[in-house]
Amino acid sequence: TQRFSDRQASKEETSSSVIKNAYYQVQAQVERSKSWSGMSQRHGFNMWDYGYIGKFETTKVETYEFSDTVSGYPNGVWRMNAWKDILCKFTPSDKNPELAAVTSQYYSSYDNPVTHYENLDQVSAGGGLLNGGNLGSVYNIFSLPGSQVGSYGIGDNTVFRIMASGSADIKNHEVSFGFEFEQNDSRGWSVNAMGLWSIGRQLTNAHLQQLNLGNPIPVYDASGVFQDTVRYNRLYTKTAQYKFDASLRQHLGLPVDGTDFIDLYALDPSELDINYFSPDELLNNGSSLVSYRGYDQYGNRLKEKPTFEDFFTAKNEDGTYKRLIGPVQPIYAAGYIQDKFSFNDLIFNVGIRVDRYDLNQYVLADPYSLYATKKVSDVPGSMNPSGSHPSNMGDNYVVYVDDVSDPSTINGYRSGSNWYNAYGVEVNDPSVISSSTGIAPYLVNPDQAQYREITADAFEDYTPQVSVMPRIAFSFPISDEALFFAHYDILTSRPDGTFDPTSYYYLANNPGADIRNPNMKPQKTIDYELGFQQKLTNTSSLKFAAYYREQRDMAQAIRVLGAYPVDYFTRGNIDFGTSKGLSVSYDLRRSGNISLRANYTLGFSSATGSSPGQMLALLRTNQPNLRILAPTDWDQRHKINLSLDYRFFDGKDYNGPKLFGKDILSNSGANFTVISGSGYPFSRTLGVGEPGLKGSMNGSRLPWTTNIKMRVDKDFNLTVKKSGEQSRKNIMLNVYLDVDNLLNTKNVSGVYSATGDPMDDGYLAAPKMQQQINTQLDPEAYKMYYQMRLLNGAGYMSPRTMRIGLTLNF
Repeated sequence: TQRFSDRQASKEETSSSVIKNAYYQVQAQVERSKSWSGMSQRHGFNMWDYGYIGKFETTKVETYEFSDTVSGYPNGVWRMNAWKDILCKFTPSDKNPELAAVTSQYYSSYDNPVTHYENLDQVSAGGGLLNGGNLGSVYNIFSLPGSQVGSYGIGDNTVFRIMASGSADIKNHEVSFGFEFEQNDSRGWSVNAMGLWSIGRQLTNAHLQQLNLGNPIPVYDASGVFQDTVRYNRLYTKTAQYKFDASLRQHLGLPVDGTDFIDLYALDPSELDINYFSPDELLNNGSSLVSYRGYDQYGNRLKEKPTFEDFFTAKNEDGTYKRLIGPVQPIYAAGYIQDKFSFNDLIFNVGIRVDRYDLNQYVLADPYSLYATKKVSDVPGSMNPSGSHPSNMGDNYVVYVDDVSDPSTINGYRSGSNWYNAYGVEVNDPSVISSSTGIAPYLVNPDQAQYREITADAFEDYTPQVSVMPRIAFSFPISDEALFFAHYDILTSRPDGTFDPTSYYYLANNPGADIRNPNMKPQKTIDYELGFQQKLTNTSSLKFAAYYREQRDMAQAIRVLGAYPVDYFTRGNIDFGTSKGLSVSYDLRRSGNISLRANYTLGFSSATGSSPGQMLALLRTNQPNLRILAPTDWDQRHKINLSLDYRFFDGKDYNGPKLFGKDILSNSGANFTVISGSGYPFSRTLGVGEPGLKGSMNGSRLPWTTNIKMRVDKDFNLTVKKSGEQSRKNIMLNVYLDVDNLLNTKNVSGVYSATGDPMDDGYLAAPKMQQQINTQLDPEAYKMYYQMRLLNGAGYMSPRTMRIGLTLNF
């Protein structure tokens, strides 16, 4: 920080400098935060312990069938055809005793393993828990006591920020300016620890499921007599062996290419390691067991940043793909300049701010295709049924054909989200131009689609978003006691976008998925205000203000209909809204013991959506990307704020009661804040089991709410004496009592849509639900538990809360 003094010729002369009161400040900041979420104190980082219930040792026997087709045995033999589990022995573990108790109880219920615990599937079907299993719930209402944490994660974020600001008086102008630069480094990793057991079981022995029929093994007794029986060893199929299985065998000292059958659930967790999995095995075809960025799949922080192309092409030494994802490192920069000056009694405050936001990562180049497509300029017009491309088709319009693999005829075109048929007529439904096998863009490389080979070519770098935000405010006095003011400004907020290439890489396996869209624009708010302030007395004033706000490019769920290879859901900047209102404020400065501030606001707020995911459920019913204006979730028609402060001072200004000549209430007071408002909107439904709205979206209202807050406090001046010095009062002790919701009012904050009641969702009384209720194991117990869940008070604001404390200032 530095200030510049004004140069003067002498003490008698005023400053002759054009620039006065110059000042600047530069600040740099580095902040790093690291967090762990969901981690069990019992297990910590021992991820295989999370789902470990005990040792399951399975006994297998060979099964046979009579066959006369075995080569070399024309009279027929008993031929081995499979293996059969006859006993699954369970030894409980103390790592998760609550879970192990469930399985132990199941085993204790049966003396005979037949049909009960011959194999793992019977145990699971009967209600016993296997490794990786967890407790369920009571009627899907309450989680059972003893349920264990199944996942945990790491958050690791670093922010570097540098800011500069300054100001100076240049003649009659007060100029201020500033700059800000911010670089984020966001990393994270999480694992579904419970799921490691089940996926490990699926991958173990997957290559040993067939018999080696080409090498029969005759069975002889001790005297060398053939027993009319032929058995087989397991057939080793190298192409079907997973990395997890190979790594586990290597750890156990078994031949990687051997045929030993591994009983995974009989192993101790200490024998297992997440590093045994390949990255693709952990990603599990889109049903991923890990989520990561800036970390590898195993929870190790990356020392170097991989390129975007590395996710698709980089391999380990063993030939498996690395699938590394770099950290999210958005860059934000902003600069502003503002000038305050007066002109003919008008006081102006004019400025401009420019923001630049760069997500600094890749986004899908065309949200309607995971593969590069051909455009009009790349395709001969002779493929069109009319013999040429329609004149209204631009060179960069995407071409759609009759067959992805072998295109011969043009079915239509697309520009952005606008669709056209082969003759250039705009259509609303892309299915109109679909082929017999579905939507068929003209692909640059059809083989990529056939083998689902998504490459970096389908993506492009995020286009930095630049926002220009002018701000203008002015005021002028109408008289010595009245003031007119107005302002106009534009505000933007950074978009929330994080790119996860795995969601696109496995999109073909997950039609209808809801995935993030990193290619978002900043949301913009345009604000207008016009007001008038009038002095009433020397200590009070009245102010009127009217405002109007426009909200543009708001994020909302959208359905990408006609996307190739599958439709999906994401977010887009399609919502908009408006807010308008009038406020009246009364301000009474300290007058005697009292000061008062009161405000009433009449407001109206409507938009095509209130939250990014509000329309998702509606879109899943095959509705289009609707944009219908409705009241927003925060549309509060009436709002009243009142703050009253009553205070006694000390010394000659004290006018309160005395006790034994003492000013007992000096430096004490009470403050009352009243916040009251009309109810927020909600969407009323027809009833439980009755689809559809009763009225319109957000067409119903919650009741009014009123909250009174009170603060009573008193200051004490503490005298501190030091040897050889005069006493001095340099310590102030403030004792206070804060009370929130003074009257303990039951303010409703939310209701169930079918009933409008904060304590009853209408399910138990709904006629259509009675059959479902009566099918429960114990209908009366089910109703009791259900009612217990409803009585949670979630539909009400907080009850009366009191805090007493003290503050020491010195």
